[in-house]
Amino acid sequence: MPRHNIGPVENYPINTGVRIEVEGKAIAVFNTTGQYYAIDDACPKSGESMAAGAVSGFKVTGPGGVAVDVRTGMCTPKLPPVEVYEVSCDSKELFVDV
Repeated sequence: MPRHNIGPVENYPINTGVRIEVEGKAIAVFNTTGQYYAIDDACPKSGESMAAGAVSGFKVTGPGGVAVDVRTGMCTPKLPPVEVYEVSCDSKELFVDV
């Protein structure tokens, strides 16, 4: 998987989702108290942006009412999991493997 620079850490505030596009894929990136996670941006139920969802701990609840664990991609209610992407940080910049 190629590693892509997705910008400075300042662009990813705590408990907020940010929608990015990498290689034509819409990805939602989350900062949960200094840990960064990335998942497919489309809600598995409604198709709406997960980046716009409410973040609580390691879960984001999208506009369609589906909660996704940003660490594993597992959904509640039970739906197929969303894709999870590895995020790394060099203390200034974030990178995602797609």
